[in-house]
Amino acid sequence: MKKLVGFASMVVLSGSLLAGCGDEASSTKKEDTKASEQTQQAATLDSEVAAYKDFATEQLDQFVLETEAFVEAVKAGDVEKAKELYAPARMYFERSEPIAESFGDLDPRIDARLADIQDEGKGEEEWSGYHKLEYALWEEGTTEGYEETADQLLKDVKELRAKVETVEVTPDLMITGAVDLLNEVSTSKISGEEEIYSHTDLYDFKANVEGAEKIFAIFKDELEKKDKDLVSTLEKNFATLDELLAKYEDGNGGYVSYEKLTSEDTKALSRAVDNLGEPLSQIAIVVE
Repeated sequence: MKKLVGFASMVVLSGSLLAGCGDEASSTKKEDTKASEQTQQAATLDSEVAAYKDFATEQLDQFVLETEAFVEAVKAGDVEKAKELYAPARMYFERSEPIAESFGDLDPRIDARLADIQDEGKGEEEWSGYHKLEYALWEEGTTEGYEETADQLLKDVKELRAKVETVEVTPDLMITGAVDLLNEVSTSKISGEEEIYSHTDLYDFKANVEGAEKIFAIFKDELEKKDKDLVSTLEKNFATLDELLAKYEDGNGGYVSYEKLTSEDTKALSRAVDNLGEPLSQIAIVVE
């Protein structure tokens, strides 16, 4: 995953050796002081960190339950029921993906597309998870032969939930996670390549935005103390994006097929996401 670039500085040594050493010592002292201040600031965000871990835990609790229902439908051969459950279940995962991605190969086992597997030089036989079952449902129109894949998916989802208890949530993980969620929207989601069989991309799109918006909401009080204008900008830009997404609701608690969107629709969504990305990255001021 992409990571936010950390703060760093270059110390240029010049003049005499003694002067150089003095400059280096002075720079090191400043860096140590800055690091200490950032550590102290991060410590004041304990309640925000706890709030986010609670949110992610709740999402993954529900993800387990929804995946159980989805897997039951797959194993029962109920294609239409499995299709109905597929996208809503995945939203719980997409909202909490910054946590999910902390666990190495669990994220790809649950969420990898076939193209992701192939890009890593692996064969189709190593493909697993939700998108493999998406292929079965929408391309083959059957779940026959995919029972083992369904069982493994549920096992992986339960393992993910269990490991959440061990993850170290930090303000940096939250900030990086918020930006990465929008990056996912602006790359794979906006192009329609995430859900190439079901075209349920808007569910993922909405969930990613909700995940980023939750992190912003958690930090909002602290942000208000440092940059009220930034808070206003983010509130406005999130509202704009939420309003755009609401245009594509299907009236039944879901979203229309991504195929129904025009090029102008996707351009408007892309602009709204881009307008959020840069100011959202600025929430890093809460740890400065």
